[in-house]
Amino acid sequence: MKQPVHGGNLAWAAEQIGCPFSSILDFSASINPLGPPQSVLTAIKSALSSVQHYPDPEYTELRQALSEWHKLPSEWILPGNGAAELLTWAGRQLAQEKYTYVMIPGFRDYWRGLQAFGANILPVSFPWQSSDALNCLYNLQERDAGIIINNPHNPTGKLFTTESLLPLLERFKLVVVDEAFMDFVEPEQQASLIPFIADYPNLIIVRSLTKFYSLPGLRLGYAIAHPDRLQKWQSWRDPWPVNSLAVQAAIAAINDEVFTEQTREWLSVTREHLLTGLSEIKGLNPIPNTVNFTLVESDISSSQIQKKLLQKYHILIRDCLSFETLGDRYFRIAVRTVTDNNKLLEGLSYLFS
Repeated sequence: MKQPVHGGNLAWAAEQIGCPFSSILDFSASINPLGPPQSVLTAIKSALSSVQHYPDPEYTELRQALSEWHKLPSEWILPGNGAAELLTWAGRQLAQEKYTYVMIPGFRDYWRGLQAFGANILPVSFPWQSSDALNCLYNLQERDAGIIINNPHNPTGKLFTTESLLPLLERFKLVVVDEAFMDFVEPEQQASLIPFIADYPNLIIVRSLTKFYSLPGLRLGYAIAHPDRLQKWQSWRDPWPVNSLAVQAAIAAINDEVFTEQTREWLSVTREHLLTGLSEIKGLNPIPNTVNFTLVESDISSSQIQKKLLQKYHILIRDCLSFETLGDRYFRIAVRTVTDNNKLLEGLSYLFS
């Protein structure tokens, strides 16, 4: 089986060591370990009989729920089969521009969508460890262009401020912002551009519901953009991209305020515990962040760390070989429960002893 580009490929990991994938502790996919919420599982069970009917092609109920959640008219919202499907249509839209800037290191799936539609891609290596990391974008020569950026940034976990992002909307013809991990950021720190969507017809925001609510197997995301743009996307894609169970799961999830609070309380404490433990291991340098994953700089090969952790401890981490400019001296790990994190710290301590 081919080495995976994305995290969370337990079938590949299980094949490497000849064990059932249920025995693998997965730190490679940045999924909330507290979920799925019980409210979501209950909603799915209650909706089982709906699978004998086609979903509402307009997704009226789901769009209305998201509309109330974000305080936006429902026609500005388009549900999709995970953020990945919506990034495909964003890629098609960006490919219509003369050039598309893509920040590196960055999420590799952006390239898939752009290359599928023949986009002229211009990679931009940005100083992600700098406090003014986006300055490199303000002075780019080509103005007749689009850009795709994620905030918080994957894989570094860096959060860009609203003030640093707004100039991009004046600078580029089309701006796509992937906010897949924004829900993990504390409310007072969040830097979503959703409040500005009505002011900038050149802005597209893509969000995910699968990471925060631990539903990656269900596939659910949504785009926020001008209604004319979303109507065009609707004409491009297959009918019924979101299944009936995912619709009800999403509605239950965004209304579960208790789960949201539990997740944020868990994350703020557990992330610091993990960062402290990593920083105490000589040879590792964890990068502080505001999300549910951590980028770690290593004195030794991350691919070798991945291999040894998998073999000895059945722990899977994400190497950064697919992230341009990072390479084999970085790896990315999800924040999991304290018990799981301690198992990882034990394994890393052994490897670096």
